[in-house]
Amino acid sequence: MQPSRILEFLAVPLLAGVLLASVPVAASDHDKGAPDAVRRAVEAGEIKSLADILASVRGKLPGEVAGVEIERERGRWLYEFRLVDDKGRLYEAYVDARSGEIERIKEK
Repeated sequence: MQPSRILEFLAVPLLAGVLLASVPVAASDHDKGAPDAVRRAVEAGEIKSLADILASVRGKLPGEVAGVEIERERGRWLYEFRLVDDKGRLYEAYVDARSGEIERIKEK
């Protein structure tokens, strides 16, 4: 195999690994839901994707998203957003991953 073909062959899985590793996903029920469990839930239509959730809550949160996790609590998936407002205050917002409804927002 030519050196350039080897690099092409290796680049795709390495890039995929880097991209997936950079997605901050955690879960608990309190079992750690692997990214595969989250992916399966999105593909099965059980929960909305992060992109869909972000689109639905845009303008409804008290700041810019600084971080996000997804957790499974008591059988329900929740997106947990860490937010920073323009005055530097920190918030956490919990959004139901199925409905996109904002469950609660608390200042940290």
